[in-house]
Amino acid sequence: MSAWRQAGLNYINYSQIAARLVRQALKADLRAEAVKRDDANVKFTQWKDGKPISMYNLKFIIQSQC
Repeated sequence: MSAWRQAGLNYINYSQIAARLVRQALKADLRAEAVKRDDANVKFTQWKDGKPISMYNLKFIIQSQC
């Protein structure tokens, strides 16, 4: 069994933690560029009778937990 699975994590959580730690280990100039990739864009479309009735664009920053 994988170590991340034994720790009670799913693969998504494991990969997010690993990516965050890599970004924190970068030198300051490279870290600033990598932090920009923490943003996530999500697009929601509400449907009714097979047609889109409204769209929502959300942008949020993934919170670090380390």
